[in-house]
Amino acid sequence: MSIDKQGVQKIAHLARLALTDEDVDQYQHSLSSVLALVEQMQSVNTDGVEPLSNPLEMTQRLREDKVTEENRRDAFLANAAQTEAGLFLVPKVID
Repeated sequence: MSIDKQGVQKIAHLARLALTDEDVDQYQHSLSSVLALVEQMQSVNTDGVEPLSNPLEMTQRLREDKVTEENRRDAFLANAAQTEAGLFLVPKVID
């Protein structure tokens, strides 16, 4: 499968890219190579192959879910220009 110059120009237009004629030729070659690789990978028979979530067949080590820092909310709120009920007050930006 390959892509023609009109296809490259259409993709460039949709992506809002300004391409020169030299760029179009280069992208045509590159995109055609990518599409050929995808076509080659799609032709591989994967019947009976189980999908993998991790190729190393290992489980992820998880850390214990515990609080590691103290609550410094009051210290942070002390630096704010305006606060109310433990929240930062900011100017309204959307009507």
